[in-house]
Amino acid sequence: MINQIQIGKSGNAMKSLKSITILLVCFWVAGSLTIRGQHRAKALSSPEVLVADLYRAEKEKRSPFFQTRSRALLYKYFEKDLSDLIWRDAVKSKGEVGVIDGDPLYDAQDMEIKNFSINKPRYEAAQALVDVTFENFGQKKTVTFTMVKGAAGWRVHDIIYGDGRTLRSEFKEGS
Repeated sequence: MINQIQIGKSGNAMKSLKSITILLVCFWVAGSLTIRGQHRAKALSSPEVLVADLYRAEKEKRSPFFQTRSRALLYKYFEKDLSDLIWRDAVKSKGEVGVIDGDPLYDAQDMEIKNFSINKPRYEAAQALVDVTFENFGQKKTVTFTMVKGAAGWRVHDIIYGDGRTLRSEFKEGS
């Protein structure tokens, strides 16, 4: 009888130890996810990392352009007024060609991208300028992202293509 009682107590101790272990693992996983989310949010707070994330989303077929599933996806990258212009164009064009008639990240309809580079930002007044350089079909190209910092962090204010053309100017011409 004494052996049975000791075994019973030992079994309860094992159950408690398992419960504590499971609880510790849960806390560790939750903490890891929180730290990872904070690191990602902090990382996206720099202008060049936000631009890099925008290109990564494009590469992974999660581009905010042309989609009508999530307006929040646009707000993640662009100022609200530019997001709204892009959103209205995507909704209005219903899958057809709209004001944005090519890939706005490369300023092209067809692409064979080589020597792609995102440069460190230059700071002018209250904005950051991030140059993205690449070759498309052997032609060197620079696209400049004008970034502004607001309450939610850095966001794209405009994309400069050169020769006086910008993403915002495309919407003014297409109105």
